[in-house]
Amino acid sequence: MSGAGAALFAAVFLACAVEAVEATTIVLAAGTTRDWRSALTGVAAGLVVLAVVVAALGPALSTIPLGPLRLVVGGLLLVFGLQWLRKAILRASGYKALHDEAAIYLREVEAAKQADRRPRHGVRDWYAFTLSFKGTVLEGLEVAFIALTFGTNQHDVPLAAVAAVSAIVVVAAVGVAVRAPLARVPENTMKFVVGVMLTSFGMFWGAEGAGAHWPHSDAALLVLAPATLLFGLATTAVLRAQRNRSLGAPAAALGLATGPSLRHGDATARRTSEEVTR
Repeated sequence: MSGAGAALFAAVFLACAVEAVEATTIVLAAGTTRDWRSALTGVAAGLVVLAVVVAALGPALSTIPLGPLRLVVGGLLLVFGLQWLRKAILRASGYKALHDEAAIYLREVEAAKQADRRPRHGVRDWYAFTLSFKGTVLEGLEVAFIALTFGTNQHDVPLAAVAAVSAIVVVAAVGVAVRAPLARVPENTMKFVVGVMLTSFGMFWGAEGAGAHWPHSDAALLVLAPATLLFGLATTAVLRAQRNRSLGAPAAALGLATGPSLRHGDATARRTSEEVTR
């Protein structure tokens, strides 16, 4: 496998693994608290819908000229990548709560327990079916988009498909084995890495689609990706230092963190956090 092929496989695998973790959490909540048969039926129905979408979009993407396709896909990847990277930076710097699969699982379980158990259209538990169906389709559409766009741009859809399926199989197997939310998966770190990769590929393909020529062709990604990673880490360090100063300034001024001073510090920190996250 070439360097470009390895980068393609890694980017697709990691991005799809993140989506698979979120879908697995939803299906586990539906199956463990409601009805496994209905939940798995919802997964199967969602996979059928995804297969139809992929079968329709795959050939359509192959007919689009490569230049315009890379420009559009590069722009979309930049949008997704920068959103993921922005959220990852805010989480790492403390301005946004870390993504907690265990907490999400508990919320889904509580909602599932309170919902009515009503059979419909031959399905024993309609709530479990629809919850699993929506989770599979929504997260699966993102997986399909990532695999198709990456594979089409690199002229290697089979490799991208193998990476996507591998990620789904690995995450699903672990989820079925433990029958619990995948809380130990370093999802926040993975999202940071995926944000860097999507942003790097977005810049690379978008510029190529606009007519630019990168020095040394695909090897330019070996510079773009580390540069984007360093920028993300530097931004995280700056924001973390800014937040620490906002939290510690009132206490340092008075020598203690009690009473009105503490409340003032908390208010300052909240204002700073709101300004950054807007």
